[in-house]
Amino acid sequence: MNKKKVTIRDIAKIAGVSHSTVSRSLNDNDMIPEKTRDRIKEIAKELGFEFNYSARSLSTSKTGTIGLIFPLGFDDIATGPFFNSMINGIRKQLAQTSYDTIIDFPKNPFTGESNIKKLINRRKVDGLLLVVQTLNEDEWRFILDSKIPTIFLHFRPPTSAAGKVEFVCTDNFSGGYLATEHLIQLGHKNILTFTGKEGYEFENRTMGYKTVLADNNLEVDEKKIVFCDISYDAAYECVKSSIEMIKQSSAIFAQTDIMALGIMAALKDFGIRVPEDISVIGYDDIEYGKYHTPKLTTIHQPAEKLIEMGCKRLVDKLSGKKSEKLQKVIEPTLTIRQSAAKV
Repeated sequence: MNKKKVTIRDIAKIAGVSHSTVSRSLNDNDMIPEKTRDRIKEIAKELGFEFNYSARSLSTSKTGTIGLIFPLGFDDIATGPFFNSMINGIRKQLAQTSYDTIIDFPKNPFTGESNIKKLINRRKVDGLLLVVQTLNEDEWRFILDSKIPTIFLHFRPPTSAAGKVEFVCTDNFSGGYLATEHLIQLGHKNILTFTGKEGYEFENRTMGYKTVLADNNLEVDEKKIVFCDISYDAAYECVKSSIEMIKQSSAIFAQTDIMALGIMAALKDFGIRVPEDISVIGYDDIEYGKYHTPKLTTIHQPAEKLIEMGCKRLVDKLSGKKSEKLQKVIEPTLTIRQSAAKV
C-alpha cells in the first residue's frame, strides 16, 4: 500500500493554523513569529514532509544553497588539510539549518572565468562564504552591486571593501608574535622562520615574528626569513638548501603546520633531532600534528569559532533576522606539545 503523501494542509490541521501560515513558515517569512515557524517546521519534520525547494526557488528566488569559495589548490593533500577541515566544519554547521553548499574556486582554472559571477548570475546560491585573501576590484564590485549576502571567513576582505563587508578572521600578526615569543621564553635567541612566498597572512605572521624579536632586543636578520611554497615537499627541500644556517640556529618558526612537518622530516634525515638539537613550532593546529613524533607545538587557529560565527551571521542575514554586523578579529592561542623545548 502506498503511503499517503503529507501536504501543507495536513500540517496546518495539526498545528491549528491556516495553510498559508504553514507555507510562510516553511519559507521563513518574517510575518510569522519565529516560535510559530519553529513549531511548524518540527511538525513537518515529524510527519516526513519533503519541502519542494525547486518550487520555492521559482516563486521566491531562493535556492536553499550557499556558495563556499576557497582558493585554488585548497584540496591539494600537500597544502590543504586546514582548508579541508574548514569545509567539513562549514558543511556540518550549515546542515543544521538545512542549507546545501556549492564549493568552488574564485575562477575557473582553465578558462579564467569568474565562478563567483557565474554563481550569482545563474542564481545558484542565496549567499556566499568567501575563504579567499584576494579578489580583483571587478569581482568585488560585482558582489557589492548584486547585494548578495556575503561573509569573509579566515581572511580579511580586500582593503577597498573596508567597512562595507562583514568578516570574521584570525589575527595573524598576533599568531606570529605568540609563536616566536614562546620560543624566546624557552631561551632561544637564534630563531629562523619559514614563510610562504605570497599572501598577507604570511606577511602579518612575519611582522609578528620581527616585532617580538625587536621587543626582546634580538637581531632582526632578513636572512633568517626563509621563503618557500607552503607544502610538505617544498619545506623539506628548503631545509636542504638552508641547512648550514639551520645548524647555527636553535629554533624554527614554521608558518604552517604542513611546512613544520616537512621541516622535521628533513631535519631527521640530516641527523638533527627535534627538540633536542633544534626546536620547531608550527601554525594552524591541524590534526596531523597531534600524531607526529614528536607531537607538534603550534599556534591554534580558532576555526570552529570562525565557522560558527560566520555561518550563523550569514543565515541570519538570509532569513532577514536582525543581528549585529559582523566584523570580528579573533586571537589565536598557543598549543604546547613536544617539538619545542628549553635551550
